[in-house]
Amino acid sequence: MSVLEMKVPSPGESITEVEIASWLVKDGDYVEKDQPIAEVDSDKATLELPAEESGIITLKAEEGEVVQVGQVVCLIDRSAAKPVIASEAKQPQTSETKEAPKADENKEAPKAEEKVVEKPAIVEKPATYATGTPSPAAKKILDEKGISSSQVSGSGRDGRITKEDAETASVAPMGSVNSTSGSRAQTTTKLSMLRRKLAARLVSVKNETAMLTTFNEVDMTEIFRIRKQYKDEFAAKHGVNLGFMSFFTKAVTRALKMYPDVNASIDGDFKINYDFCDVSIAVSGPKGLMVPVLRNAENMSFRGVEANIKLLADKVRDGSVTVDEMTGGTFTITNGGVFGSMLATPIINPPQSAILGMHNIIQRPIAVNGEVVIHPMMYVALSYDHRIIDGRESVGFLVAVKEGIDNPVEILMDGDERKALEL
Repeated sequence: MSVLEMKVPSPGESITEVEIASWLVKDGDYVEKDQPIAEVDSDKATLELPAEESGIITLKAEEGEVVQVGQVVCLIDRSAAKPVIASEAKQPQTSETKEAPKADENKEAPKAEEKVVEKPAIVEKPATYATGTPSPAAKKILDEKGISSSQVSGSGRDGRITKEDAETASVAPMGSVNSTSGSRAQTTTKLSMLRRKLAARLVSVKNETAMLTTFNEVDMTEIFRIRKQYKDEFAAKHGVNLGFMSFFTKAVTRALKMYPDVNASIDGDFKINYDFCDVSIAVSGPKGLMVPVLRNAENMSFRGVEANIKLLADKVRDGSVTVDEMTGGTFTITNGGVFGSMLATPIINPPQSAILGMHNIIQRPIAVNGEVVIHPMMYVALSYDHRIIDGRESVGFLVAVKEGIDNPVEILMDGDERKALEL
């Protein structure tokens, strides 16, 4: 018998253990090579574990169990043949006629002389005007208790409700705080390793950083015009849609160059400044919020940003994103507006020092050149670590982002929108 020991591969640098989130196969199943057999949670991502060979699998770890990288989690018997699932074949009809089953000769026939004795039917007394009617004394007691007479069975003559019936009645009144309806079941589910790690990181951000948030608003009019004018031509030439994220990414990388402390992190008593802009983009997937990274986003064109965001977002949603693709990042952009958020304070993604929050776009009246006009407006929020970013840098950074969004052709496209979009 040729048995393969499948060990937990390393999901990425610095990860020493994972948790078996769920087995996708059962013990004794036949698996094909490269077939996903399990989902494993690390503290950074949920990844699929593919079968290394084909054969019969024997599980060696339980769901929810924490296992070390390199530990054996299952065995695959490579010598086992793939079982053949026989479909139910239709039996051909023969010319022989099956005999009808004979009656059991030993079974005694019912005796004719035995008579069935019927029980006399219970005749209910007909209801009268008195049925369910409380006596005056009983009515007073029921009113004091807040109990309807329809909730009490009368023991008096013809079903009349007596004083004693009212005194012993304890039916919960309709609409009282004690009356309930519907299910009151509850379910307890263990948090995944990824969710537990995320929770710990969020708490550490609150406890270990001096987080502050500043707000501004941006006018999306010009971006709406550019997208409407060029979206079909852009998609036809580049194979990706022209979205909002490329404009915000370009505006952010420009602002990071102007305010380098926003593109920095703290390591103990030292501040680390980065000459590159690795922008983390928050993407919602089936396993929760993940933040794949655009490496050297400052050098990307509009087409490059849109293509890379689409590639990483697709990987997050189909579960193929790697830990390396989510590791690092010097600044994060998150878009709560896709879920309808109007305004929020995003939480810093450590060890980064700042995060930009985008929100939904609302047609609002604003003053332009002394006149009230309706424009598509968005609130933006910058959460930052006040230990290394002062108010001047944070406000200046957000104003620089606003300038790029309000006037994208001049500031982000060097005055030539077609050239910037590579059309």
